Amino acid sequence: MNENKNVLVILSVDEVHRKLLEKNAPNAEFVYAVDREPDLQMAENANIIIGNPRRSLLKHAKKLEWLQLESAGANLYAKDGVLPENVLLTNATGSYGLAISEYMISMVLNLFLKQYLYKENQEKHLWHDEGTVKSIYGSTALILGLGNIGGEFAKRFKALGGHTIGVRRTDAQKPDFVDELYLMDKLDELLPRADVVALSLPETKETMKLIDAHKLARMKKGAILVNVGRGSAIDTDALRDSLNSGHLSGAALDVTDPEPVPPDHPLWDTKNVLITPHISGGYNLLETYEKVFQLCADNLGRYFRGEELQNIIDFSTGYKKR
Repeated sequence: MNENKNVLVILSVDEVHRKLLEKNAPNAEFVYAVDREPDLQMAENANIIIGNPRRSLLKHAKKLEWLQLESAGANLYAKDGVLPENVLLTNATGSYGLAISEYMISMVLNLFLKQYLYKENQEKHLWHDEGTVKSIYGSTALILGLGNIGGEFAKRFKALGGHTIGVRRTDAQKPDFVDELYLMDKLDELLPRADVVALSLPETKETMKLIDAHKLARMKKGAILVNVGRGSAIDTDALRDSLNSGHLSGAALDVTDPEPVPPDHPLWDTKNVLITPHISGGYNLLETYEKVFQLCADNLGRYFRGEELQNIIDFSTGYKKR
């Protein structure tokens, strides 16, 4: 793979990062998309793309051999017909666990300690005790999706004295940071045990509307739901009903269905819901960008040395190959 290749970089890079990329692929021709907006000719000439291009461009990328995403989610690019045949697809799994897990912990504490209510009271100039709260210590978290993000959340929840139950798609050895590990077929049995149900799932046929009215009814009364994966994993109307009825005590949503939430959507006014605009896995934390960049640069070097890449996506599942 030492012959000249055209590398289109959509990932934002400064001069220092450009030099690091070019050092790992000394024989390549690099093109950097201005304002992260590649044009048609860039796509047509690219053998390698680093970043997340518009999917509509990819049908023109006839020379494309490998697409390295800067996102952990790969489902939109793994769908039939999006990429030319035989293109290698890799994602940035492993880069987002730090930022997103800390976001999740902060949201659990916000809801458990009723901090959102005290903020509302402050805005009303109201001095009022909102009553009993909960602690992570002694609580149980049910974590759906035990990859980098779910695993990092489990570590932090357990470190604060919580009990962790992991649920994953395929069988694997139980890591130390979960107290119990099950497959998805046990979900209905596990939901009533959890004070926190945390979702860090990609969008697949199996995860669409996974948390529906039936699953919400199975959850413990007073439990909270945290979703940082894909909004499509939750039936939004059913969640609203569960929150408004008081069955669930709260929900934190960094991802929603629909996304973005339209200004007049009733989710905004749903009881005890915290909504953020899909920012937990962005580059607001500098360390996240650096982890993504280092993975992309490392994979670029591996590609030109003819070595196996990290995070190769299995198109049949949308997950990275094990």
